[in-house]
Order: sequence, then structure tokens, then C-alpha cells
Amino acid sequence: MIFNRNKANYCYSDPVLYPILKEHAKRMKEYPTDAERLLWLHLQKSKLGLPFRRQYIIVDNIADFVCLPARLVIEIYGGYHDDIRQQYHDQARTNEIEKLGFNVIRFTNEDIFTRLDEVIDMIKNKIT
Repeated sequence: MIFNRNKANYCYSDPVLYPILKEHAKRMKEYPTDAERLLWLHLQKSKLGLPFRRQYIIVDNIADFVCLPARLVIEIYGGYHDDIRQQYHDQARTNEIEKLGFNVIRFTNEDIFTRLDEVIDMIKNKIT
């Protein structure tokens, strides 16, 4: 794991894994979940005042959304994240990302579909 502070908060992954992660991130951008697509409509083009990127590689993880200037990672979780093994994996992933100085917030698909205004407000509060 290499964190290069000389390049605008860019976090590099293992050089062997990076091409695999990059291809996977590209596919995830092409085929977002419905919740990701809906949230992206509110995050893209700096609509909240700061730029966001989607399916962004941080170390050996792909974050659903990241706002580099605010050091904020947003994750959207579907039902499979209820599995206890997945929860341990998610927590380890969060710990790794937070060690780099990012704040990680999570929302469920249901949050996006039923409380989108609250979700947007929470994100605004984190980036201001």
C-alpha cells in the first residue's frame, strides 16, 4: 500500500491488482445499481459544491463515491451486506480507508430510495 501525498490526495493500489481493480471499476460505472444511479444524479457535476468521483480506487478497494477535497467516501449497501462475513470485510475495508484520512459514511439502498433528501443533507454536512 502506497499513499502518495504529492499527487492531489490520490491513493495507489498494489501495482499487480490495479489493472484488475480498474477494469472492475469501469464495469461498475457502466452498470451501476439503481441506488447508485439515483445518488449520482445529485453528486455529479459538483452539484453539492465539491466534485465527486464514482467507483474510485483507494488502495485495494473501490469506493462507490469519493469527494477527494473533503476526504469523504460514500458507500451504498445492498442486502448482501447483512451477512456477518460481509460485515467483517466491510469493517476491515473501512478501517483501511480511514487510516488514509478519509471519513466513510454508509447508506443502504433503502435509505437512497426512501430518504434521499436526508441522505443529501447528511452528505452536505460532511463536506462543509
